[in-house]
Amino acid sequence: MFSLWFFILKASASAILGQSTNAWFKKTKVGVWFYAKVEKTLNWAAKRYDFEIATKEERAMKKYPYLMKRIDSLEKEVNKLKKK
Repeated sequence: MFSLWFFILKASASAILGQSTNAWFKKTKVGVWFYAKVEKTLNWAAKRYDFEIATKEERAMKKYPYLMKRIDSLEKEVNKLKKK
């Protein structure tokens, strides 16, 4: 029983520490460079192997479908007005 509680506590502490370190690392110069390099590599792989990477915007649109419909209709109206 003790080992189960120890495992849960250890996993929670590790997750909190890891997330804190990650949040700090993103703000450093090396972190910015690293994340840009990872994003560039993922985009290259997505183009080469023809798969989609869901962006934050796409995930939000799936979460709010009515908002997506409204934005699409507004974009169509804007495009119509630009053509005139």
